[in-house]
Amino acid sequence: MIWLTWRQFRGSAVMTAAVLAILTVVLALTGPDLASQYAAGIADCTPDNTCDQFFDRFFDGNQLPFLAVSLVVLALPALVGLFWGAPLITRELEAGTHLLVWNQSVTRGRWLAVKLGLTGLAAIAAACVCGLAVTWWSDPLDKSAFPDLAQMAPPVFGARGIVPMGYAAFAFVLGVAVGMLVRRTLPAMALTLAAFAAIQIAMPMLVRPHLMPPVTSTFEIGNVNGRGIHVQGQGGGPVYLSLRAAVPGNAGAWVLSSDLLDPSGRTIAGTGEEAPVPVSVTSGPCAPQEAGPHGLDACWAEINRLGYRQQATYQPLDRFWPFQWIETGIYALLTLGLTWLSFWWVRRRLS
Repeated sequence: MIWLTWRQFRGSAVMTAAVLAILTVVLALTGPDLASQYAAGIADCTPDNTCDQFFDRFFDGNQLPFLAVSLVVLALPALVGLFWGAPLITRELEAGTHLLVWNQSVTRGRWLAVKLGLTGLAAIAAACVCGLAVTWWSDPLDKSAFPDLAQMAPPVFGARGIVPMGYAAFAFVLGVAVGMLVRRTLPAMALTLAAFAAIQIAMPMLVRPHLMPPVTSTFEIGNVNGRGIHVQGQGGGPVYLSLRAAVPGNAGAWVLSSDLLDPSGRTIAGTGEEAPVPVSVTSGPCAPQEAGPHGLDACWAEINRLGYRQQATYQPLDRFWPFQWIETGIYALLTLGLTWLSFWWVRRRLS
């Protein structure tokens, strides 16, 4: 069974190994230079407190490869489920070769165990190599990324650390289980992709925010969490303020909500919304003539003096690895459940 399974799987395994080898070599060659650029930039910007500008320049200059390697890690588990999991059993069922194997003194359980074990371990190993290599390479960019692309943010979290292994294992067994139920390769592939995509969307929206109780705090408004102010209309209309999905002193945090509070503590604007504030733009700290290196700081100070604050609910960056382990454990339990279903189905219902 091991020899037969390897013969069926070796083409896909060799091609995947070659792609991962090329990716790893590229990351290994470019990673040290990326880290040295980051270290040099930090050394230059720290004395004059201009690191925010350096972060923007550094990330902008490397955003395309950052997104590309993240997309590779995110796509790998889906491809594993689509091209390794779904056809694994349906290919045998459509050709009828499973009956030939079962008549050669090979039990159904052993037949399935070897297929799941060999191919599943290869899928987990591929996701492990890909995920950890990208995590190492992207570390300087993760430290300087925009809040929407920070390490804890949903688009990036799933492409870092050990969770890609959980995703790959789950996607693979999901494809196998769906293939057993559907018994046709193309429908099984389509259903596997749809189910896996739905679960991957539901996890960061419904489950991950509650893996640990989020932190809720109130902050003064400044350059970190203030998106900016603008005058509506011409000739001195009302002044509107909006907030960013970021919190001061918690770089890289995953902000679940960012609300603007008025002096009485009432929420007047939610995430992505604007609210009027009673500040003058014709005179005082927020007037255009005050613009300059510290002009906006004075304007934020005036807004804070009036009593406006940000109330944010967030998951801090130091929960990154606990979240990684918890989510990987959830996917491991889902994988075990689907594995049990597959063994039960092949013994009781498959013929």
